[in-house]
Amino acid sequence: MNVDAQLIEHMMNPKNYGTLEGSNAEGIGKNPENGEKVAIYLKVGTDENEPYVEDISFQAIGCTTTVVAGSMLTEEARGLNFNGVQNLVEATMKLLDRLPPEDAACSEMVALAIKAAVDTYERRQDDPDYPVVTHTIVNSCVPKEEKQEEKR
Repeated sequence: MNVDAQLIEHMMNPKNYGTLEGSNAEGIGKNPENGEKVAIYLKVGTDENEPYVEDISFQAIGCTTTVVAGSMLTEEARGLNFNGVQNLVEATMKLLDRLPPEDAACSEMVALAIKAAVDTYERRQDDPDYPVVTHTIVNSCVPKEEKQEEKR
């Protein structure tokens, strides 16, 4: 399947969308500019005392790009140990550095939500009542041209 076909498949039939029964960690990525959010739900398993993503799902209040990114990144994260998840988040963020900020914002929100879910899980190992971690994006959804027009 070529890249365009994969994108269309994730857009038309998002994978892992919805809540996750039996999840034991959640995380939120949000965009303070427009109120868009992504919630990630993890079911964390352990293999030789190493936590890994046994199952994962997401919900989004956002654009189609956010849903496509959520579908793709959750597919990539399933089955990874936490070190692998960290590498996935870092690799995603490095790829996003090459894009205009308005194109990177949606995928950044998903990657940060996955990181937040892992952070929540890790913090709950010491404090079971630790609240859900939220990370806020740094990229802007608003193209530079529109920002300049708003300033006038």
